[in-house]
Amino acid sequence: MVGSTRGLVGRLNGEFEERGLAPPIQVHCLIHQQALCCKVLKWASVMKVVVQCVNYIRKNGLKHRQFQAFLSELGSAYQDVLYYTEIRWLSRGKVLRRFYDLLPEINTFLQSKGETVQELTDPGWKWDLAFLTDVTEVLNHLNLQLQGKGNLISDMYSHIKAFEVKLQLLLRQVQKLDFTHFPATQMYCAEKPAAPFPVAKCKDALEMLQREFSVRFRELHVNNKDIRLFQNPFAADIDDARPSLQFELAELQNCDVLKDAFKPDSLLEFYAALPECTYPNIKQHALRMCTAFGSTYTCEQTFSRMKQIKNPTRNRLSDEHLHQTLRLATTRLHPDIGLLASQKQAHSSH
Repeated sequence: MVGSTRGLVGRLNGEFEERGLAPPIQVHCLIHQQALCCKVLKWASVMKVVVQCVNYIRKNGLKHRQFQAFLSELGSAYQDVLYYTEIRWLSRGKVLRRFYDLLPEINTFLQSKGETVQELTDPGWKWDLAFLTDVTEVLNHLNLQLQGKGNLISDMYSHIKAFEVKLQLLLRQVQKLDFTHFPATQMYCAEKPAAPFPVAKCKDALEMLQREFSVRFRELHVNNKDIRLFQNPFAADIDDARPSLQFELAELQNCDVLKDAFKPDSLLEFYAALPECTYPNIKQHALRMCTAFGSTYTCEQTFSRMKQIKNPTRNRLSDEHLHQTLRLATTRLHPDIGLLASQKQAHSSH
């Protein structure tokens, strides 16, 4: 698919070049790319212990019920620990946060069962757990920002750039032992642990994450100027724009009517209203940006809906019925049931 010569991307680039057109924007699903970036933070020493403890508690029905009753007696804010599932992108952050918050209770319960896990009382390991919890939650927040329908490539790119700036900030703060944006680490620091904070290890982890993001999202950085021009044509530098857009940008940026009508949150409506005769190339550029789908979220959501519809209890579901049901499940239309019912003529009595 993405081969530079014989793949779909390579063939499309060749076809566009033959026709004298601007090459298409090559965008891998940004949500998948972000999830792959997270995988560089393996920290197996932390995840192995967390998974083992959770599995020990939940694999046995009696122990699981006893643990839940134990939490209830203590008046804990949580009633259970969570299973870790690697294929679910947000799973690790939720599991780590719950495990960290319940760490004293988990350690006490395991000791009551004769199970001693040395890492749960090791200050160095607890530093790693707290730091990984904080970083994973920041990554989960970015993942949620990238999800959803109707996200333009410019909006998603803004989230990516903002996250890269946040990474630089976190890196500087870690080196200064400033845990302002590391709530779990800050909480553990307040306990004055015996072991010092592993600055070098955490710094290396953040730098590795930085490198991974710069590599996986380089295709967006290459198209930074085009995306920025689409996002706000009035702030674009005319000298940096392509020659075919420069005169039209000069006209656009000096049109007070269009400048007043411009709203960053309604880009599609703005470009649709531009006069075709005056701004043909700008409209073509906007169309190119709008059709650069930043994620496969809508497609995957449709498959999820289809999986819900085609459950084992619906063994008489026909293809036509599935098609109709899937259209209802994925449509953005909101029918006025009351109006439709009022226009329906009921059978008259004979």
